[in-house]
Amino acid sequence: MTYDVKGIWYNPAASAFEGRIDIHRGGKSFRYPCAVEGPMDMCPTEVRQRMQTQALRMSDSKPTLFSKR
Repeated sequence: MTYDVKGIWYNPAASAFEGRIDIHRGGKSFRYPCAVEGPMDMCPTEVRQRMQTQALRMSDSKPTLFSKR
């Protein structure tokens, strides 16, 4: 399983970083929207790790809920 973190931006109205994580598993890609609340100067590594954790939790959902690319 591999991860791609893409399109991260800061949304000041929500005080959160938003973006997407693509999880590649078994020859397929699954895309998950993620949001991490925090200050604009939050460590980028922490933002990415939290987003990966969110996506991994979502990937444990029923396969019919996956977004395929």
